[in-house]
Amino acid sequence: MRSLTKTEEYMALDLNSIQFLEAIAQFNKQEFYTCHDLLEAIWMDAYYPEKTFYQGLLQIAVGLYHLGNSNYKGSMILLGEGIGRLRDFQPEYKGVNVSQLIQDSAELLSKIQKSGKGELESKILKLPEIVYISSDEEP
Repeated sequence: MRSLTKTEEYMALDLNSIQFLEAIAQFNKQEFYTCHDLLEAIWMDAYYPEKTFYQGLLQIAVGLYHLGNSNYKGSMILLGEGIGRLRDFQPEYKGVNVSQLIQDSAELLSKIQKSGKGELESKILKLPEIVYISSDEEP
C-alpha cells in the first residue's frame, strides 16, 4: 500500500472538514439521519481520540433520531452513551462547544426519563444544537 502524498493528505483533511461542517448543519436542522451518515463516514476513517469524539456526536444524533420516532428507550440509551463519550472532550474540541452540547443533551435525557410516554408526546422539547466555535484546529 502506498503512502498518501501531502496533496492527498490536504485534500482528505479538506473533505473531512467540509463533511464535518455539513454534519453540524444537518444536526442543527434536526436532520439527524443525514447527520448520522456524514458523521459515520468521518468516524470510520478517524483515529483515536478523534474516533471517540465522532462516536459521541453520532450517538447523540441517533438518540435524537430515535426520539423523533418515539423510540424512547433507544433515545435514552444513545443519549447517555454519547454524553459519556464526549465528557473527556470538554470544554471545546474541534471547534465544538462540547460542554454546552453535553449540558443540553443531559437536560433532554432527564426530561425523557422523568416523563411518561403520553406526556412526552404532547410536550415541545428543546432539542440540543451543536454550537460551532471558530477554531484554528482542523475539524
